[in-house]
Amino acid sequence: MNTNQFTNAQIEQYNKDGYIIIKNFCSKEEVAKMYGIAVQDDAMAKNALDLNDQTGKKTKLSLWFTPGNDIFGYLTRSERMVNRVAQVLDSEAPVCHFHSKLMQKEPKVGGAWEWHQDYGYWYKNQFMFPDQLVSVMVALTVANKENGCIQVIKGSHKLGRVNHGFAGEQVGADMTMVENALKTMELVYVEIEPGDALFFHSNILHRSASNNSDYPRWSIISCYSAQSNIAYNETSTAWQQPISVVPDTAILQWEPESLGNADFLKKENDPALKDTGWEK
Repeated sequence: MNTNQFTNAQIEQYNKDGYIIIKNFCSKEEVAKMYGIAVQDDAMAKNALDLNDQTGKKTKLSLWFTPGNDIFGYLTRSERMVNRVAQVLDSEAPVCHFHSKLMQKEPKVGGAWEWHQDYGYWYKNQFMFPDQLVSVMVALTVANKENGCIQVIKGSHKLGRVNHGFAGEQVGADMTMVENALKTMELVYVEIEPGDALFFHSNILHRSASNNSDYPRWSIISCYSAQSNIAYNETSTAWQQPISVVPDTAILQWEPESLGNADFLKKENDPALKDTGWEK
């Protein structure tokens, strides 16, 4: 069996549930190297966005578009990643990278993410086909109930796009629909270890609670699209470019350098954030 691909049973599980967990997707050595860079790199810190949840707690992320020749770019472009992404996208077209983000949920102060679908955001970017969008979260620290792990409503991707409005400075799903989904489908807490990966459909309803623990919850989330999935309201260009795949060994072979040249997102350039009033 090719260890860089899903089995047929795993593909069926993804299509049925809207997500799948791959244990030990990255090695302990790879995670230690990535987490060290995430914590220490000045460009990550300087380009971090603070978004308030409904209680005023801050959730922090750094987001960029083009996967570069850095450690996170190599993760995004790795064979193990791109091969699996290609399998779950509903397209024969090449795999493209939309954006990646470093999620930084700090102890005691890290805020919640409200219930939402990623396509609830990306609909405003005018991507045509939600089945041709997938996100992959790689845990850099332990993620559990105590520190605000992701929660998903199993199978909720089959609802299609749910209406979204604003909750705090975040885009949140229609809570009546969410409450009905919770009555109908199973709520799952995605508790994972460093190096585990969560692949999830753009229409699955998910959230995360605030971090009330004494330790951080950090992760990298890379979002992918098929080249055939046109975005009519997206000014970045990475989503149009097929990924240049690198060997899995590139992550550990990478020599540290600054991420200062990355094309980080600015809030004013995101159609899903520009109407929140964050700038006032």
